[in-house]
Amino acid sequence: MDLVRVGEKVIDRTRLHRLVDQALEMRAGGASQQEVADRLGTDRTFVSRLEAMGELRRGRRIALVGFPVANKADLERVAAEEGLDLVLLMTDAERWSFVRDRSGLDLVNEIMALISQARELDAVVFLGSDMRVKLMEAVLGRKVVGVVIGTSPIQGDRLVDPEEVRRLIRALKADQAARGEER
Repeated sequence: MDLVRVGEKVIDRTRLHRLVDQALEMRAGGASQQEVADRLGTDRTFVSRLEAMGELRRGRRIALVGFPVANKADLERVAAEEGLDLVLLMTDAERWSFVRDRSGLDLVNEIMALISQARELDAVVFLGSDMRVKLMEAVLGRKVVGVVIGTSPIQGDRLVDPEEVRRLIRALKADQAARGEER
């Protein structure tokens, strides 16, 4: 037992740690803050404060994926400023190099790994041709926010307005806040 005296109280740290772990496991398992509070005999605001003390990141996990883009550096800067979780942008030359520099098996494995990563996120802003946007929507479903930058097949790089991308990212973040999602 790891006991500590606080004024006239004796606190069992082991029990306290176990209850915190239990609360976090229940929340991670989908229980509401109120359900956790009821189960542990405390109030919802305590559960909320407990989460806030340990919070590393808040908000939707968002990716920015696109090709072929002419202003890759500008878009990467916006993505970094907005704290995106995954950024994969390519110029026309880079996308063809991506395909040519890998064997068929390596290419398929890398694409599958990227899709797996994207499925873990809440939203994927995808910049591409009309055909590629439809394909990404078919693969990832409603997570995809498609921005058509040309008709397939796109040849050459396309300029994408970085501030328009920023507005879209912020709208995705605001959507979460408007829905009042519990943290």
